[in-house]
Amino acid sequence: MIVCYAAGDGLGHLTRLRSVLHTLRLDGPVTVVTASPFANDPRITGGWRIVPSLDAADADAHEVIIDAFPAGLKGDLTHIPSAPRVTHLARLLRWDAYEPLLPADPPHFDRTFVLEPLAPPHHAYLHAVSDEVTPLALTDPPSEPLDVDGWLIVHSGPAPETLELVAYARDMASVEGVNPPMTLVSPQKPDGLPPGVAHLDAYPACAPGPNVERIVTAAGFNAVRQFAPWRDLHRVLPFPRTLDDQFTRATRARSNQA
Repeated sequence: MIVCYAAGDGLGHLTRLRSVLHTLRLDGPVTVVTASPFANDPRITGGWRIVPSLDAADADAHEVIIDAFPAGLKGDLTHIPSAPRVTHLARLLRWDAYEPLLPADPPHFDRTFVLEPLAPPHHAYLHAVSDEVTPLALTDPPSEPLDVDGWLIVHSGPAPETLELVAYARDMASVEGVNPPMTLVSPQKPDGLPPGVAHLDAYPACAPGPNVERIVTAAGFNAVRQFAPWRDLHRVLPFPRTLDDQFTRATRARSNQA
């Protein structure tokens, strides 16, 4: 049994977890602690058992995986079910905002996988609470390419951000003097989607097919990582987050593109 703590109400933690399980070739039953509404989508979590807390997880786990937040989303993760191995998945955080949440007695990890460059104080903290800290490059489970004509806009919400991404794409097209077909890939069609922008509920949204000319996303971890091979087509618009540092990630992505 693998028990995974994937706190958060979005899609990112679950998508990352799928990739981690595939990359590490971890087999067996999976129990996921999450409040994400996307946990009800069998395309994402088919076969996983979803529970609301670690206390409700199985006690006989052979591995516990803690995603993104080393002491939980609110710094309240002090008790982790005993297991032969406890793994942490580290991604970029706004460490100045997260560090004050850390408890006096934080969890200890047998291994920490660093999934992208971190702020130096964050990296130093992980060395203090981990037996081993090592980088890990993720690979996604095989999937068919998502092929649409023209521009692909990808976001899982909320709706105001989705509409802002659509407006960003339309503004880019106007500045460039082009009028490409545009398709929004999102779990829900937002109210106010402009006429002429198609909506598609598809998962996963990567890899893009050969007819995709431009990709527009926010600067979340998964979007930036998954579309890295198509950096010349990819444009990112960062959004403010309490703990995720999309602005630093967007700057790095644009630097790599240049």
